[in-house]
Amino acid sequence: MKRSIYLPACFLSLILFPSLAWSQINACDLAAPYGNIDAADVQAAINMAIGALTCTANISGTGVCNIAVVQRDINAALGGACVTGYGAVPHSVTLNWVASTSSNIAGYNVYRAMTSGGPYTKTNTSLITTTSYVDTSAQAGIIYYYVVTAVDTSNNESINSNEAQATVPIP
Repeated sequence: MKRSIYLPACFLSLILFPSLAWSQINACDLAAPYGNIDAADVQAAINMAIGALTCTANISGTGVCNIAVVQRDINAALGGACVTGYGAVPHSVTLNWVASTSSNIAGYNVYRAMTSGGPYTKTNTSLITTTSYVDTSAQAGIIYYYVVTAVDTSNNESINSNEAQATVPIP
């Protein structure tokens, strides 16, 4: 049950911590015509990620074909670098918000989506008892959308805060 708990969500903020990754020439060039990264390469990455094509990519690691690989290929097709590697110094997104003024707040939940407006997935496994959260599962080249909810001592959860957007940079 969603209940009215005051969470001044307009103060939700993000701090991005970029990390280093290494690049490899043409790793994002997945389809003919070879020599430049274009829409055909993006479509190949999508087809590999959904299993319609055998995964031959070596962008996030040998045989890894997922949404991060697709996003890296999209970024490269748009003129960015083809960032490769998995396990380099990880990226993270730090969220900070102003505490709820309700007197019986037990903690907060953080939700993340890859599309503005959701659907959102809860990122924390237990209530966050501070007004800060670090999402260490963020990946380079991905745009994330976050909302925070307050949870009271009766386990009632507030409506979503305003949405905050984080674009994780590609070094």
